[in-house]
Amino acid sequence: MIYTITFSPSIDYSVVLDSFDKGKINRSKKEIYTPGGKGINVSIVLSRLGVNTVATGFLGGFTGEFIRHELNTLGVANDFIDVDGITRINVKINSSEETAINGNGIKITKNDLMELINKIDDFDSDDMVVISGSLPRFEFKDSFDLLLNELENRNIKFVVDVSGKPLLNSLKHHPFLVKPNKEELEEIVGYKISSNDDLLKASYKLVEGGALNVIVSLGENGAFMIGKDLKPIYAKPYDGEFKNTVGAGDSLVAGFIYEYLRSNDFRKALKCGVNIGSATVYSEGLATADEIKKALKNM
Repeated sequence: MIYTITFSPSIDYSVVLDSFDKGKINRSKKEIYTPGGKGINVSIVLSRLGVNTVATGFLGGFTGEFIRHELNTLGVANDFIDVDGITRINVKINSSEETAINGNGIKITKNDLMELINKIDDFDSDDMVVISGSLPRFEFKDSFDLLLNELENRNIKFVVDVSGKPLLNSLKHHPFLVKPNKEELEEIVGYKISSNDDLLKASYKLVEGGALNVIVSLGENGAFMIGKDLKPIYAKPYDGEFKNTVGAGDSLVAGFIYEYLRSNDFRKALKCGVNIGSATVYSEGLATADEIKKALKNM
């Protein structure tokens, strides 16, 4: 089973306008409400790939109920913890340019965290956990370490797709995989990556820090991977019409896991990850069934 943990889910509320006039009443042409959060995206795409997955994390209030309802409608198994507060709403205004307003999210107490850790006690060593997206305001400052320590001690493979200091701090727990994008990697190492040598050197720093494997997503250039026992490999996307980038990195993670579980082959898994990421780029939202079929044919 693949479990995804989304600490700070959201409703992504997108409005489409012909034009946006600041300080005036604006009328939208279209509104879209979707369950948001990187881990949730991974579970949705895994489900479309036919992989058994359960989305978990924390939900609160009427917005949390909407997310649970939408996942049930999509046929995505979920087991979220109910917490006090209201799950955040992220607003995206799409006109001549895109403007985003992201909510703060719910504060997670130590009791909330322990309830999540109690769920992990029921996981198997054959399971995999994907921890993805922005971290919430934790009441207990060592919350993330506590969770990762539990996974490490139970020999459960886990994937970390967070940014900044939390990603760096996760390395000592030896994640099976971390997946920064190029900009996030630059932030961690403190210099601009302008060559393949720079990319190799920066990625290997994460391996030296404790990550077993590292994938760096490179946008339209595909992705690069290196590991403790893995020489550098690259994969490029198949051709298609650009439509959307939201969820592309999450789709890459889902595609990688899907193929890795089938073949145990990192090269094939990276190629599949890049192709499923591309399937989202070529879709209006997360990768559609038709684009997923096309992506798998281009393996």
